[in-house]
Amino acid sequence: MIETHWGDPIRLVLSPEGGTQKVTTIEQASYWLRKKWPVANQDRDFALAQIDAAMHCLVPAGAARRAFISAARTAGFKAHGTDLAAAC
Repeated sequence: MIETHWGDPIRLVLSPEGGTQKVTTIEQASYWLRKKWPVANQDRDFALAQIDAAMHCLVPAGAARRAFISAARTAGFKAHGTDLAAAC
């Protein structure tokens, strides 16, 4: 499988103790949304749809990235060292 680079890595803070997860590819984002996401909501579903569409070259990877960041915000994640808004 070829992994798709989608811009600078996004590092999510997972816990108050400072545990982080670095998301570097669209495939990693898809996995996290499907298997590890703490909430099932409309933003998560939209991000999954955008990622799937980007993986099939139907929308730009940037659109999928923005949807993932929006889902991360609504799930309560913070970005490591910066605000998630700056990660767009």
